[in-house]
Amino acid sequence: MSIVAIVGRPNVGKSTFFNRLIQRREAIVDSVSGVTRDRHYGKTDWNGKEFSVIDTGGYVRGSDDIFEEQIDRQVELAIDEADAIIFMVDVEAGVTGMDEDVASLLRRQSKPVFLAVNKVDNAMRADDAVEFYSLGLGEYYTIASISGSGTGELLDALVEVLPEKVEEEESILPRFAVVGRPNAGKSSFINALIGEDRYIVTDIAGTTRDAIDTKYNRFGFEFNLVDTAGIRRKSKVKEDLEFYSVMRSVRAIEHCDVCLLVVDATRGFDGQVQNIFWLAERNRKGIVILINKWDLVEKENKTLREFEKYIRTQIEPFTDVPIVFISALTKQRVYKAIETAVKVYESRSKRIKTSELNDYMLPLIEATPPPATKGKYIKIKYCMQLPTPHPQFAFFCNLPQYVKDPYKRFIENKLREAFDFEGVPIAVYFRKK
Repeated sequence: MSIVAIVGRPNVGKSTFFNRLIQRREAIVDSVSGVTRDRHYGKTDWNGKEFSVIDTGGYVRGSDDIFEEQIDRQVELAIDEADAIIFMVDVEAGVTGMDEDVASLLRRQSKPVFLAVNKVDNAMRADDAVEFYSLGLGEYYTIASISGSGTGELLDALVEVLPEKVEEEESILPRFAVVGRPNAGKSSFINALIGEDRYIVTDIAGTTRDAIDTKYNRFGFEFNLVDTAGIRRKSKVKEDLEFYSVMRSVRAIEHCDVCLLVVDATRGFDGQVQNIFWLAERNRKGIVILINKWDLVEKENKTLREFEKYIRTQIEPFTDVPIVFISALTKQRVYKAIETAVKVYESRSKRIKTSELNDYMLPLIEATPPPATKGKYIKIKYCMQLPTPHPQFAFFCNLPQYVKDPYKRFIENKLREAFDFEGVPIAVYFRKK
């Protein structure tokens, strides 16, 4: 899937434009707020073409953080990973020194750049936008992100340059992506898994320039490993590495079946890790959480249980996720991690017969029906699993609009109890019979 990065200085309306983009369709993967500098990640489509959108946050000149020295670091990272760039400026402020700095960098790149002049909500401001020709980026698009004016023309041009989706050869092998923040131990985990002799059949260039599929066949396991451990290939400062790790994770997650989320036990399940977790959940991928460097943690009798309990509180309501405590250095439970990932993959691929599903669910629903709303009673007559790559279930009833989220969670929990979907996000829909 293509990635589009939105860049620009603060207060030009990037976040408003981002929010408008990701709300374009009903079945959207929700945005995920980043942990640093108000970054957001989401998925949308336009004219039938899906793409990921990243709001890179604003650039501040003269601040106390790293942007004081090199304001273009994140623009460079966005250019590295994105397929197209939307450079947003503000017609009210005119051309600023920051705009010129970013434009200078963008002019040297081969990626498609779309100059979006925001806050153009009347004819007079449209005339004022002419000065942005001075940035040397060619034609510009006048938009008003609040009202949506002009965004259609911009998006029409954008999707024209995005690469067409390459149809991949069907593979019966599961694809596991090793993701996580920098220094969590992803490389160590992969090295412990494949061993010094590197029992690898072939190395195949991945579908994206940032991921390599490694076919693994050892100890009875066979799968493709989507390796994102190379995120430190650029010697960037910490702030940039965090952003870069998420950029890489977006691609890796979208091209896998199960995510192995490696967590540094000495740093905990922090905001950056949670960000990647929710990216995987919203993309409906299987998830296994690996707590690495467990050998470095000082332990008491309840340390493990308390650590696991804390993680589950942070990922509510999707708490049915396997958590494996490992040490890539000593290879402790490394193969258990793979066993768990294979099990999650099998659960994600599971198909439940319609008759079996109805025989189990309908008596439960009859015993515990949805609460009446405005004196109207909801009657669920039939259910089935939808023919999708990940588990989705449709329940047919007379008044689907009155079924609330708590009852949907009740149904999901009952499905998990009966059919073992540990580590697998489930979608439950109520439809008119």
